[in-house]
Amino acid sequence: MLITEKEKNDMECFVGIDIGTSSVRAVAVDMAGRTLAAGQCEYDIIKPKLNQAEQNMEMMWDATVQAVRQMLEGNGGLKESIKGIGYSGQMHGLVMLDKSGRPIRNAIIWADQRTAEEIARIYETVSKEEFGAVYCNRLSTGFALTSLMWVREHEPENYEKIDKIMCPKDYIRYRMCGELGTDASDASSTGMWDMKKRTWAYDILKKLDIPFSFLPESREAYERAGEVTAECAGLTGLKEGTAIAYGGGDSLMMELGNGMIKNGFMASTIGTACHLTCALDAPLYDPGLRTNTWCHASERLWSIMGAHLSGGVALKWLKNNILEMGTFDEMNEYAAKVPEGSEGLLFLPYLNGERTPHNDPDAKAVYLGMTLKHTKAHMIRSTMEGIVYSMKESMAILESLGIRADRVIASGGGAKSPLFRQIQADMYNCPVYTNREKEQASLGAAISAAVGCGYFADYEEACAGMVRLNEEVTEPDPEHVKIYDEEFLRFREIYKANKGIF
Repeated sequence: MLITEKEKNDMECFVGIDIGTSSVRAVAVDMAGRTLAAGQCEYDIIKPKLNQAEQNMEMMWDATVQAVRQMLEGNGGLKESIKGIGYSGQMHGLVMLDKSGRPIRNAIIWADQRTAEEIARIYETVSKEEFGAVYCNRLSTGFALTSLMWVREHEPENYEKIDKIMCPKDYIRYRMCGELGTDASDASSTGMWDMKKRTWAYDILKKLDIPFSFLPESREAYERAGEVTAECAGLTGLKEGTAIAYGGGDSLMMELGNGMIKNGFMASTIGTACHLTCALDAPLYDPGLRTNTWCHASERLWSIMGAHLSGGVALKWLKNNILEMGTFDEMNEYAAKVPEGSEGLLFLPYLNGERTPHNDPDAKAVYLGMTLKHTKAHMIRSTMEGIVYSMKESMAILESLGIRADRVIASGGGAKSPLFRQIQADMYNCPVYTNREKEQASLGAAISAAVGCGYFADYEEACAGMVRLNEEVTEPDPEHVKIYDEEFLRFREIYKANKGIF
């Protein structure tokens, strides 16, 4: 249904601001979850060294201002219709502020790989078993705790300046409302959290000699954090006094934007990285700590996730660095000509190390089984299949914990490709759905603001009103399922056989 400009300006709406790894998106949605206006501004990852990944927070703030202004352009009355703002943000990253509230250095983000030694030292002080029992996860490079320990060891002059630490989206919210804080979903991704008590892991932090004063107040995603300041209003065009909610980590906000607030279905998200997630009503976690368990968007919700570091970035690498092709659509056309299983060609997509199930920053990518008959079309399809094979490993772990799904919702860039959706349906042996709205993380952030402002009684009511799935469903093909089940057994052997070489 087309929406007129007058209708847009007359509607009550909420804004979700998604602070991603490559861009910030600002999306205004109405009470039915329909996008009214959107803006986006891109930025880059800074790589001081090959294994390091950082971002400049002032550049991220400037990008946020531009994205919001772009959203409001041509929609003169929209700012009066906005009743609340929520946030979705890239998880794990470390932002350090001094006493004046300014960033001390670039943020160290989730993709950073420099902290393997710090992880080993942490486990010398707090055993893996003790740590896992409290945190319900194992530590990984790129987590705020490990990055903080690295700063203490290698940049003591910066460590001494720290007044508060937070995740990237928390800094952007601070610049908009002037109030410091974080939320349980993002805080739970830092490595400093008690997952069952939904609070900071004070006993562990005391053993690691991390000052409690560094830690901001933590609330739930839907709770009110403040309101748009006069300064922010002047820069962005937003209305001063507009309510601001805490918001949450991007994977949790994406779940919320897909209506995932109870057991029964999963989200398969293929973006720059990718992950498979499921909502929980208790902090269930893998005893082997191969997956991640996070706090979800309210007090009675958690989420379990298999995280994989190479998703769409693997296809981008293949397109730009190897095949020098024009577009992803062109790649899809080529890949669709190749049969399921890529005629024996397998791709291990560990271009940036891997989280689930190996948690190995030194893992590498491999093409296995290449022969003279294989073409660039085979390479493209096997790369797509390798990305989903890695996620199928997460599915196997979740099933071992008793988690079953009767549907999978495809999200991220991978949801746009019919071929990618079919590969997922066949590998998961489960019907795959898609969301009518393209920006599920932003939608989830807007939903959190709508609940926090009292426009809905709870998330269940909000998701019923604002989340809309497409009628088209991608069903698994039984013959394809058999092929992928057999090839998956070969895929799982590639890492084992090459780990020593990596």
